[in-house]
Amino acid sequence: MALSDLAVRRVMNQRGTKIGRRAGWLMISTILIEAWDLWAISFLLIFIKAEFHPNPFMVGLAAGAVNAGALLGSLCGGWVADRLGRRRVFLGTMVLFVVLALAQGFVTNMWDLVLLRFLLGFPLGSDIACGYAYIMEAMPRGKREVMGNRWQAMFAIGEVFAIAAVTVMFLAGIQPHLLLWRLGLALGSIPALALLLVRLKLPDTAMSLIQRGRFREAKRVSMRMFGDPLEMLPNQDFPINRPSTRDFLRNIWADPVRKRATIFAWISNGAQGAEFAAFGFYLPVILVLTGVTGIAATNFVTGAIYLIAVVSGFVGPAITPWIGHRGIAQWGFGTAFVSLLAAAAAFLALDWKILVPVAAATLMWGHYWDASNGMTITAMIAPSRYKATAAGFGYIFCKLAQFVTLILFPVMFAAIGIPLATVVVSLISLGGFLAARYILPEVYGYVEQEDTHRTLAAVRA
Repeated sequence: MALSDLAVRRVMNQRGTKIGRRAGWLMISTILIEAWDLWAISFLLIFIKAEFHPNPFMVGLAAGAVNAGALLGSLCGGWVADRLGRRRVFLGTMVLFVVLALAQGFVTNMWDLVLLRFLLGFPLGSDIACGYAYIMEAMPRGKREVMGNRWQAMFAIGEVFAIAAVTVMFLAGIQPHLLLWRLGLALGSIPALALLLVRLKLPDTAMSLIQRGRFREAKRVSMRMFGDPLEMLPNQDFPINRPSTRDFLRNIWADPVRKRATIFAWISNGAQGAEFAAFGFYLPVILVLTGVTGIAATNFVTGAIYLIAVVSGFVGPAITPWIGHRGIAQWGFGTAFVSLLAAAAAFLALDWKILVPVAAATLMWGHYWDASNGMTITAMIAPSRYKATAAGFGYIFCKLAQFVTLILFPVMFAAIGIPLATVVVSLISLGGFLAARYILPEVYGYVEQEDTHRTLAAVRA
């Protein structure tokens, strides 16, 4: 165990390599597929409502079912990835992505859609948990945080692609039911298949292999990825007992920096999930129902907003080394809070509909900052033995918040109106800001160091 801990510390302080950067990009690019599978339906809800006339609860259930599946998948997938390795999980999830995304093109009623999207959530959540662990183990400190924070940029790019595809098909005159059932949702299988084929050449991470006692393979992978043969490890494998989830929580709670950072990450994931699932996800519906734009114009407006989000999603990670995780979270949640209040005022007090897209654009800018580092902190701060478990556990808060909000927000704005419902959502963003200001310690550059007896102090870059 002492030798494995020494090897883990060596791996976690390695300098970056081209292979590690490529692996990081391949893991974070999964978000493109997730964005399509999660949010393409938001641009198709108008067609669902027109064809099946579901009640508000059913609309929310169809939209949120994938998050319920992801909630379970993130916890199970992280646990499995820590025990069976990263490679088995990230290949298995891509296979399920391809099959289940394609199957969406053949559903014929709302309940079939709900069930299929629930099942689709399992590989989605599992892959996020595994992917974040892989990024934290394949890239050097500082660089791995920037890569992890890029997940919102990938989300925005995926959403732009989804908007563009839906808009092109709509303007081409494809019938709405075909646009929804057979093409709009099933197209997610194509990038999933491409990513599966590219990932076939990726190995497991050296750290995951070390923690499972597979020293011979770990030495080969470390040499390939870092040019380091890890000479302290023997040339034979040894069985290593895997810790339990209870051990993970006990370890997190024992260190004050880990504890506060993890609590913030859970709050942040929940807050950003709720703010986007409410206003961001239903933005196309809101724009149409309030008469701001028509269907075709709505897609162009939302496309422009998400192009702004793409820029925000890359700017945020780039400036994180200068303003830190606390800075990016405070600016992000603060901007989202003010933007949501402005959107509510434009609806409620002024009836200046032209301000709604402006408020939505500034909301997305703030959101793609505040949502950038919750998962990064969760995975980065965790002990090496629990990185995938920690990432999966942290993602639960994001998916739970999205699932609940996607179901309740349509009911809420039907009961109290869109303006007041937007004010309620703004309070969630305010909570995220306060958590960043008063709970989160600055952890940029954090590297855990542990031996068989204790956890050592964090080291700042």
